[in-house]
Amino acid sequence: MTQLRKARDGVLTPEIKYIAGKEKIDPSYLGEMVAQGRVVIPANRHHKNLEPCGIGEGLLIKVNSNIGTSSDHIDLEEEMDKLEVSVEAGADTVMDLSTGGDVDLIRRKILGASKIPLGTVPIYQAVIEAVEESGGLVHLTVDKLFEVIERHVSDGVDFITVHCGLTLEGLEMLKSQGRDLDIVSRGGAFLTTWMLHHEKENPLFEYYDRLLSIAKKYDVVLSLGDSLRPGCLADSTDRAQIHELMTLGHLTKLAWGEDVQVMIEGPGHIPLHEIEANIKLEKSLCNNAPFYVLGPLVTDIAAGHDHIACAIGGAVAGWAGADFLCYVTPSEHLSLPSVDDVREGVIATKIAAHAADIARGSKLAMELDKKMGMARKVLNWEKQMDLALDQVMARKYRQNRPPAEKDVCTMCGKFCAIKQVRDYFHG
Repeated sequence: MTQLRKARDGVLTPEIKYIAGKEKIDPSYLGEMVAQGRVVIPANRHHKNLEPCGIGEGLLIKVNSNIGTSSDHIDLEEEMDKLEVSVEAGADTVMDLSTGGDVDLIRRKILGASKIPLGTVPIYQAVIEAVEESGGLVHLTVDKLFEVIERHVSDGVDFITVHCGLTLEGLEMLKSQGRDLDIVSRGGAFLTTWMLHHEKENPLFEYYDRLLSIAKKYDVVLSLGDSLRPGCLADSTDRAQIHELMTLGHLTKLAWGEDVQVMIEGPGHIPLHEIEANIKLEKSLCNNAPFYVLGPLVTDIAAGHDHIACAIGGAVAGWAGADFLCYVTPSEHLSLPSVDDVREGVIATKIAAHAADIARGSKLAMELDKKMGMARKVLNWEKQMDLALDQVMARKYRQNRPPAEKDVCTMCGKFCAIKQVRDYFHG
């Protein structure tokens, strides 16, 4: 049975109990949220040594890190380093988006080393193999696509992105309305090419029941992808995007009918003032299923600093009700991220998630900030380092510019404001 089925039967699984203890909430409440589909637990029964997390309503906002090779850059050791730095920086999940090298080997190595849930996008490998075996992605067969999907989840992958909401009707709507940047989703572009060539419906939509059967078998979470997400601000919240979101709402209910867990992927490039409306639309149209957002990026011109644009949008999205933030690195739109880029992306998005958790009234989140305030009050620098979201960077700054007096910092030195007035208030 799946986590969803067990929760509906009133069973508090070990995963529910573990997550409830970690987040300091009532296990029965968490079980009810899972039963309603408002929380998902990515925990493939084949993923060994997994430390599960919950994603959804009433929980801390989670952060995902993307790693993986490309056709231009293949280095398994580097990808393992990216996994390690992702976990060290605080990522709650990781996705392997590899498209170069021995993709099966890379995925299995990452999965074997990952204690946090792992996600993949099987359409990538299905297309790679179709090109290698037959000379083009249009030669991809439906059976091949589903064989690759099952290969991923049988290995132990905990959640998969599947672009099920892309339909011929949606493509016609996109074409008729026009866009500045058309389709930026790689999976969406692959399927669009296949659909237009064959003049057939998206197989992930047409044979959705087949996908549900696989997901149910392994208890894998379906992350319903946003093929028509906006890739620039000018395309945000248009008819094509919302049409796909409505389709995903329908597919969500079908999945729940088969006891399959679902979360919804969202935009993308969205201006700041439209983020809240996008969150409300997803929650309304998709029956409060957990919302997994990329960013959102609030400007198109932050190349080299897109992790900052992402953090700004992520904080607003989280405050408005998003449940899961996919990081963006400084190299977004420019190159495959380095290990350092991965670390920067995770930290920036963790800051966004934490800021949103505070705005949502999380006692767990606020408790950490209160402890930091008290550590600063007594000039306990070691405690401040321990509480920092980025302990490595905090210690680096502290050690690289040591003060003359150990209880202050080099910003204020002997004129430390806290030190000057504390005797008056607490003498």
